[in-house]
Amino acid sequence: MADQQQSDTAPSWWSRPAGPEAAAGAEPGPPAEPGAGSDPADGPAPQATVPGPRYDPWGERPLQVADQGKAPGGRGIRLRHAVALSLGTALLAGGIGGWLGVLAERQTGTRLELPQAAVESKGRAPDSVAGIAATALPGVVTLHVRGTGGSGTGTGFVLDQQGHILTNNHVVSDAKDITVTFSTGESVPAELVGRDGGYDLAVVKVEGVRGLQPLSLGNSENVQVGDPVVAIGAPFDLSNTVTAGIISATGRPITAGGDKGDGSDISYVDALQTDAPINPGNSGGPLLDAKARVIGINSAIRGADKGDTEKQSGSIGLGFAIPVNQGKRVAEELIRTGRATHPVIGVTLDMEYTGDGARVATKGDGGKPAVTADGPGARAGIQGGDVITKVDGVRVHGGDELVIKIRAHRPGDPLTLTVLRDGRERTLELVLGSANGS
Repeated sequence: MADQQQSDTAPSWWSRPAGPEAAAGAEPGPPAEPGAGSDPADGPAPQATVPGPRYDPWGERPLQVADQGKAPGGRGIRLRHAVALSLGTALLAGGIGGWLGVLAERQTGTRLELPQAAVESKGRAPDSVAGIAATALPGVVTLHVRGTGGSGTGTGFVLDQQGHILTNNHVVSDAKDITVTFSTGESVPAELVGRDGGYDLAVVKVEGVRGLQPLSLGNSENVQVGDPVVAIGAPFDLSNTVTAGIISATGRPITAGGDKGDGSDISYVDALQTDAPINPGNSGGPLLDAKARVIGINSAIRGADKGDTEKQSGSIGLGFAIPVNQGKRVAEELIRTGRATHPVIGVTLDMEYTGDGARVATKGDGGKPAVTADGPGARAGIQGGDVITKVDGVRVHGGDELVIKIRAHRPGDPLTLTVLRDGRERTLELVLGSANGS
């Protein structure tokens, strides 16, 4: 094919018209002879034309087949005009529609408003959790303590206008520097007034603080299982944290501390149990009733077992609080004298006894008698080897429980003990004595 295109006379099917005359209808030349490239089936033979410029397929601008359509004003031109007009109209309509759509969207966007509740009064019922928190928070403080063993965080609450604050002993027992932060964010230094490890209670004092709001003290004797309670504290140094729950149990005997190994830091608590979440940092904070009165001092939690030697430190819903009646008595003594007294029965207990009840030892420390001469127990008739099974009719199952039940009372309180001796039960009456605490 490429070889044929090199002939002197270019084929007529791709050449330009000879000139204007051919396009205008000039007379055709003599008919061409039939030859190669013609076919009678195709119709009349093509008209002769003047040779055009030679086609060079490798040139910069190869020639194109000319359009030999109808003259201007014909149907082809009208069709093109109609197509162009339709296209222009469509573009214009699309543009106008798009602009109107954007405008409508903008106008709709400026008027968009989702439904929302109106601003309401922030007041809450006094016995709701929010109402209790609003009442109590101004009287709750966060304690930051630094000592020889490091630093820590605890909680406390204001007792009076003189600046006395009640907290746990284990919060401040190693304190060299104590800072108290109020719910307003104001921080002031505090001094230790007194503490007692056996009750795990301590009192600190701030000076020069105006507008103190002491919390009202309730009566832990009125507490019933199922009562709603609110705890406030600074778990993991998150100050002013409020949690809620119920009283899960009362009179729950627990011991806490004992890290020193000599028993001097063990606290014995006849505790209120609650499922209100409390964590490290809540220690010393108030447990409040539905009237925002303090009924307990949050002191300990029971962690979930993780292994043989460690426990999970977070709350699992087993929190324990020192009853406020006990806290009030100890706080008053600490403010007055710097020390607290402990009720005693004047006997040495056999803490290795594994039977049911608390057994009185046969010998005391250093070979002394297990029953103190002329002490409360001796005057009531207790003897070495006796097993104390009940206190005021409530059964005790070990020596720790007996200590806890006794310390739930005041020195001078009367007490009824049930004692098992030689297989027989006896009922003994005694009056509790007094001993200085730590």
